Amino acid sequence: MPADLHLLSAADLLRDAGVRPTGARQKVLGVLLYSQRALTHLDVQDALPDMDRVTLYRALDCLTDARLAHKISGDDRVFRYSIGHEQINGNKHSSSQHQHGHFKCTRCAKVFCMQDTQQPAALRRQLQINLESALGQGFQSHDIELTIKGWCPDCSH
Repeated sequence: MPADLHLLSAADLLRDAGVRPTGARQKVLGVLLYSQRALTHLDVQDALPDMDRVTLYRALDCLTDARLAHKISGDDRVFRYSIGHEQINGNKHSSSQHQHGHFKCTRCAKVFCMQDTQQPAALRRQLQINLESALGQGFQSHDIELTIKGWCPDCSH
């Protein structure tokens, strides 16, 4: 998709989320929309070399606060950012939209979002049943983080 279309989509997504669509926010969200994997701050900075570091951090924070992107914490202490594919499909933002698994390649350190075919509410219910089955009644989850580690197609050859 051409960059202009990403900027238009990014502006619409920002407005729909009640966020002012500044140029920096549109560009950062456009980069995340275009990417097929989660990106580090440095990855986004490389894609937008003219943007200063503070502006980039502020844009990423704004996007995560607005739930247009999510921040994935890695065991390497590097955060990665990704959009939720629900926004692309036109669904409204929900508190559970980013509760899905991730795949991290242990060779190249790229992180990919694993989009589940189940509805987020059905997935949460199933995980809650599994949680109570494993630990007993009274445990209530509020956030889900799952990372599967292995090799991506590029590194597995």
